[in-house]
Amino acid sequence: MRLLSRHGRSNLAVFLFVCLLALFVLTVITPHFQPLYAQDSSGSSGTEHKEEGNIILHMLYSIGWVMGPIFLLLSMGLVFLVVLMIMDLRMSDAVPPAFVEDFTDTVNRRKFKDAFEMAKNDNSYLAKVLATGMARLQYGIEDAREAAFNTVESMKASKEQFITYMGTIGTVGPLLGLVGTVYSMIGAFMKMGAGNAKPADLANTLSHGLVVTLVGIGIAVPSIFCHAFFRNRLIKISMETANVADDLLTQMYHNSRKPPSQGGEGGGQAVQRGR
Repeated sequence: MRLLSRHGRSNLAVFLFVCLLALFVLTVITPHFQPLYAQDSSGSSGTEHKEEGNIILHMLYSIGWVMGPIFLLLSMGLVFLVVLMIMDLRMSDAVPPAFVEDFTDTVNRRKFKDAFEMAKNDNSYLAKVLATGMARLQYGIEDAREAAFNTVESMKASKEQFITYMGTIGTVGPLLGLVGTVYSMIGAFMKMGAGNAKPADLANTLSHGLVVTLVGIGIAVPSIFCHAFFRNRLIKISMETANVADDLLTQMYHNSRKPPSQGGEGGGQAVQRGR
């Protein structure tokens, strides 16, 4: 239970950190650009030259107040998911070596009830799988293996939901960038249709749309990479958890069927369902 509460506090701390970061950006950093945008919309030539000469200011102006918050939310969501998966998908936490050693020693001493309590009170993936399999061990090793495998698949599916969100961000980012490109092209063609369009005005209009496309692709690239990376890590952890759980369940099953040695500690205990 201590591990469970510690894990919950860690996730809560990450969520609060992301929220504070967003609050800092919206309340401290963003207001510094408001005078710049206000002057630009009022037709100040000095501000236009400053925006055109600085690519950072040009990108900030191009994103604007419509796409800016959307890209900000996507970026914050991606950072939150990455940090969450880094904390959750760790092999040392999913299959703790110390737990495997203690569990094996307990089973070898034929303390099956203590082993079940040990697995039930631990919060690692392996412990959850073992607790489910041990509860079905009295019906045979094959039934226990099936229950353990179903538990592995259930936990894998719950983590795949978060990883799928990364892929969704990687798909939405370029689409939003495409919206910016199409919008700028519409504006450029409208100026050309008016008959008084200047090449500089057309280039400036198209550059704003391309900036939105660049930002969308910039968000999509790490999203797609993280989606593939954490998906492969989840598969590796699931396979390792299933293999170790199968070995430990098999060891426990065969130890329970051996005749108890005389004077052995806990020799009279049998595999119980944990009631």
